[in-house]
Amino acid sequence: MAEAYRLVSMGVQDTRRKLDPLFDPESLAIVGASPDSWYSSRITENLTGYGYDGDLYLVNPNREEAWDQQCYDSVSDLPEVVDLVVVVVPREYVVDVVRESGEVGVPAALVITTGFSEADERGAQLEAELEATAAEYEISVAGPNCIGLANAQAGTVLTGLCSREPEPGNIGLASQSGALSFATFFENAADEDTHFSHIVSTGNEVDQSLADYVEYMAANPDVEVICTYIEGVTEPRRFIEVARETVATGTPVLSVKVGSSDVAQAAAESHTGSLTGNDAAWDAAFGQAGIERVPDIPDLTTRAQAHAAFDPPDSDRVCVASTSGGLATLLADLAEERGLELPQLAEETETTLLEMDDLLTFGELHNPVDIRAQGAEVLPTVAGELFADDNFDAYVFGIGLSMVDEDADMIADHLLEVAEMTDDPVIFLWTGRKEPADLDDPQPYERVRAEYPLFYEPEKSIDALASLVRFDEARDRLVGRPPFELDDRPASHLPSDSTLTWSQSTALLEEYGLDLPATRSATSSEEAARYASQIGTPVVMKVDSPDVAHRNHVGAVRVGVDSPAEAQRAYEEIVANVFEYDSEAIIEGVLVQEMVDSGVEALVGASQDPNLGPVVTLGSGGTQVEALQDTTHLIAPFGKGDAYGALKRTDLPARFEHEFGPDASLDSLANLVTKVGNLVAKRQDVAELDLNPVMVRPERSVCVDAFVRTDGADSS
Repeated sequence: MAEAYRLVSMGVQDTRRKLDPLFDPESLAIVGASPDSWYSSRITENLTGYGYDGDLYLVNPNREEAWDQQCYDSVSDLPEVVDLVVVVVPREYVVDVVRESGEVGVPAALVITTGFSEADERGAQLEAELEATAAEYEISVAGPNCIGLANAQAGTVLTGLCSREPEPGNIGLASQSGALSFATFFENAADEDTHFSHIVSTGNEVDQSLADYVEYMAANPDVEVICTYIEGVTEPRRFIEVARETVATGTPVLSVKVGSSDVAQAAAESHTGSLTGNDAAWDAAFGQAGIERVPDIPDLTTRAQAHAAFDPPDSDRVCVASTSGGLATLLADLAEERGLELPQLAEETETTLLEMDDLLTFGELHNPVDIRAQGAEVLPTVAGELFADDNFDAYVFGIGLSMVDEDADMIADHLLEVAEMTDDPVIFLWTGRKEPADLDDPQPYERVRAEYPLFYEPEKSIDALASLVRFDEARDRLVGRPPFELDDRPASHLPSDSTLTWSQSTALLEEYGLDLPATRSATSSEEAARYASQIGTPVVMKVDSPDVAHRNHVGAVRVGVDSPAEAQRAYEEIVANVFEYDSEAIIEGVLVQEMVDSGVEALVGASQDPNLGPVVTLGSGGTQVEALQDTTHLIAPFGKGDAYGALKRTDLPARFEHEFGPDASLDSLANLVTKVGNLVAKRQDVAELDLNPVMVRPERSVCVDAFVRTDGADSS
């Protein structure tokens, strides 16, 4: 059931070897080059117009020349073996072109052509042939069904959807939407003087995948942050592992992941032929890998600006200062909502600022600091005092004044001066009128954003700062973590496509060290009475039957059975209720079980996500689990630290503290959750596992009940 896992350790050098010819070719050929073709003409004109200085060849058997340059009949006729072929021919000819390119030794192909698996059955067949051809000739294929790519650092622009020459920046972008990658991400960012190092539209990923592009960009020292736009992932666990390694080694990964709604999922499937997967599972995977999931495209680019400009602060201690008291309060509220700390000013700092005649402040100052409008005129002096205060490691300056005319020129000069005064992150928020009646070029605010990130919306400015802090926390958490490896060894000893009996389930759970209550299986009412006496009343009794998944629903559970005689009666009632529910039900026995009647009830479950593999679910348990809606998820396997992190996202710690006091440890539950993760990572024949309730006490967490279902592969 699980996908084959490719180790990242094989990756970086191999990925660079495969992708260098795509992103930095010394020579290339455009196959299907024609001034009459919208795509090929724009690619050719952009390539030459934006300064590509390698050898460029045109291939078109139906033309003698184009753009005053010779056209060759085929790739085989070229005077040299090029690094890259850009394929812009009808879909019926794509495989032949790639095959011919592979035969002559071309290392890479960029397939712009559409009409493959995203289109129809014939397209899916052609895509399968293209995949096989790429593998046979070991030619790296980007696409098909992609808009192209750009490497601004090398001056390679291989797309028709780019209205201006990209300026080299420090942000990498891999997008599964072609139009968004250039027409939206690139163009909108360029409007704000934000620039990319690499941009790639991944297309259908028949060969090179999103994981490959992230791995490639992460290895490039010019890339400070990587942005991704995701509809579905062809190699989910490898992508998660590549991203985890990228974050752990110091490069942030930000992502817009669409498909959280049914409508969005259907749209993504029709657009790329890929599945978006369970959104809650993706949230879990992103969290464990340190990927920051952002809600929308503007959030992606504004947060990337901050990462490209600043190292993370040494702490989450933030100073907010603004020319507007209301704006200062709003920024402070936003910061606290995102978990940022706002310490008070040092007494010396407060005194110095209060004594400044230009600030017009009275009485006292706090953080956030209201410097009033006049503070803009002495902003460098104010900033110098705040920078000297050891209570802070990051700063937000909110300017609630017009961005135009003479005063704005002064403010722009002051902001640029302030930015040079410290190595700590300094976030500039500038609200107010943005376009004057007479538009000069550049405007004051444009001078600032050409050098440093500039934000116009309070929420986005604080989100950018919080993103820096979260990245630092994620990087520290991930260093030294083991990879998300699955055990590929065949499973054994479990019947296939079955609901396991209690004895089968307990054998599996005990193998992985889970704590279970003392239990006996009675096959007669007399045995039930004897076992109740041996275990010690009160006991719990319930049927053990592969045909009864939910015992409570059919009256097959008795709790608090407090004597052997009552156990005998309970046995008979349980068996009668089961046969009334299903006259042909198989009954292995009636379980007589130690009653664990105190503790906090938790749910620990697991299932196999079609994309991400084994997913563990954790939350409040008992009969009200559906009503409580208090669950979170983890992608298995994971460490104990991840288990503790998941616990904090539920109500369990608060309930546990209420029951056992603030000093009581949840260590036993964190251990149990980690063991369940190991179980489903190694036993992928376990399709579904439900431990509900798990009775949690400081000294032990006991699996009172267990439901285990295997998949259809025979594992015996």
